[in-house]
Amino acid sequence: MQIEQIILSLQPNQNSYMQVFNNFSAIKQVLISINEEGGKTGFVPTMGALHEGHLSLITKACLENDFVIVSIFINPTQFNNLEDFDAYPRIVGQDLEMLEKFDDRVLIFIPQVEDIYPNGIVSQHFDFGGIENQMEGKFRPGHFDGVGTVLTTFFSLLKPDNAYFGEKDFQQLQIVKKLVAIQNFEVNIIGCPILREPTGLAMSSRNKRLNDSQLQESKLIFKVLKQVKKDFGTKSAKEIMQDVQKAFKNNTELNLEYFEIADESTLKPLQIVEKNKKYRAFIAVFAGEVRLIDNIALN
Repeated sequence: MQIEQIILSLQPNQNSYMQVFNNFSAIKQVLISINEEGGKTGFVPTMGALHEGHLSLITKACLENDFVIVSIFINPTQFNNLEDFDAYPRIVGQDLEMLEKFDDRVLIFIPQVEDIYPNGIVSQHFDFGGIENQMEGKFRPGHFDGVGTVLTTFFSLLKPDNAYFGEKDFQQLQIVKKLVAIQNFEVNIIGCPILREPTGLAMSSRNKRLNDSQLQESKLIFKVLKQVKKDFGTKSAKEIMQDVQKAFKNNTELNLEYFEIADESTLKPLQIVEKNKKYRAFIAVFAGEVRLIDNIALN
């Protein structure tokens, strides 16, 4: 079913309070009215396949704003792997059902590719001061240019007062803060805690692609991170790295892509622990073809 058909099927007979927009011109008229009345807007950008982690962001945004925009858009320019883009879950109907729990202060925005990329699907290039070259930047070339491009469009046209991002993508959160500073956007960026499955696995849309065995084994990721937090300050970074590699070495379901302990602000790898600096451990693991990332604050 096409997105337009899904939207129409939910309006107005089945769910009269749900406000769904699929182009900028339609939602802009509503935002103008909100601004004229002095209302505050929050923004939760998503790529769909919503889960409780997304809902927690929306709930927080609802508590702190008069209206909340929730976008559902699978951004092609932040995928460096076409197969990953093609395999990304597309379940807009289920997403809208999950959003039914919210009242009409939540505006659902499902733009078309042409709205975001009127001149073709091409990323802008950004200089984020080097943090774009660490970790995810090394393994996903062009990823953060894609993130910056889509958010530049969203922030420019929607002009939210606050925008909410989960700390599971901590490097992305730091990138977004840099983007706001570079582009002088008048939006407050709010990071929100990671929500986890009962096993400890960080909630992610990609989890929907895991089979039962992979789901079971993936609890190792958070188990390893908790051990790293325990060992930080008593073991060297080199020793911790060796322990992490050993933990994944014989696991037949999981393949460690990278592990890094980094300064939270610069995201540069730890050399020597310095006082008054915050450090965080970052990890990326493949479960079959599904790539999972996670992190944990160390001090």
